[in-house]
Amino acid sequence: MADTAAPLEFTPAIEAETADVYARLQGKVSLLEWQLQAPLIHAINTLKKEMNAVILAHNYMTPEIFHGVGDYVGDSLGLAREAAKSDAQIIVQGGVHFMAETSKILAPEKTVLIPDLRAGCSLASSLTGEQVRLIKQRYPGLPVVTYVNTTADVKAETDICCTSANAVQVVEHIAAEWGVDSVILIPDQFLAKNVARQTDIKIIAWAGACEVHERFNAEDIAEVRAAHPGVVVLAHPECPPEVIAASDFTGSTTAMSDYVTHNKPKQVVLITECSMSDNVTSDAPGVEFLRPCNLCPHMKRITLQGIYDSLRFHQYEVEVDPALIPRAALAVQRMIDMPPLKTPARYDIVKARHHVDVEMIS
Repeated sequence: MADTAAPLEFTPAIEAETADVYARLQGKVSLLEWQLQAPLIHAINTLKKEMNAVILAHNYMTPEIFHGVGDYVGDSLGLAREAAKSDAQIIVQGGVHFMAETSKILAPEKTVLIPDLRAGCSLASSLTGEQVRLIKQRYPGLPVVTYVNTTADVKAETDICCTSANAVQVVEHIAAEWGVDSVILIPDQFLAKNVARQTDIKIIAWAGACEVHERFNAEDIAEVRAAHPGVVVLAHPECPPEVIAASDFTGSTTAMSDYVTHNKPKQVVLITECSMSDNVTSDAPGVEFLRPCNLCPHMKRITLQGIYDSLRFHQYEVEVDPALIPRAALAVQRMIDMPPLKTPARYDIVKARHHVDVEMIS
């Protein structure tokens, strides 16, 4: 489609209308960057109103997206809930493809757009629906808990989904419901192993991993502690177990954010994707964030320009096979219907547990 719109310019009017956003981004972007971003932020927010659209922005989005145009921000569980209840006709996914699929599964009557079709996920690509069917044949009678970081065809083959925030809760709930002492938890092997540290349920796991979190190791934590005595280390459950053992707290992106804003440690390091620290700093003045983080190349494909073009040109629409939607929706909805978590994590309680009952599928 030809682009006939006038170039976006940084004007005094736009500067005034985006001043509240700039206040949250100061120190994260240069003045030159802001003069390029502000017109896009203003244009996107204008288009959203005209088109009855909302933007779901994951915690790993860059700050100008997270603070500038995100209508709902948070982890994958929070965004899934918002997708299900939003009144908007158009959902733009500020995140990766499986998140957009999840939005479409929960709201099939809505138009779901993703700004870049290349925004994938190493976990989602590690497992197929056909492989899940084979796993169920190998372990008949056991419930399948599937991490939400999966494709629609995988969700359609599962009994209930989970996120890093509620994986322990979901595993224990489904085990009690089915009357079993073993549960299949796929595809993230590290999430599975870290869940096993917190429950007596035997976990059967798949050898998938997040390409961001699997790169962290215990030496990274030791080096940070040696250079910064007293630093508080928060790690995502997709990290290897030795990283979890070396950390002070483990939880989802939302749980880490809540920890920082509630406890206000003097120094903190978030062992997860880089943009998390940038986004949390605005709500944690006085907290010094150290930055030994890894970038997610897929999340970083989502840009302000991409979001703007997605709205203007109605690109790129995410579709899900209608035959898959009812079964996939059931698994996701069961996750959403779980009662709220009473505590964000129990890793501090169970660090002394040495025996972890995990069977890897081979």
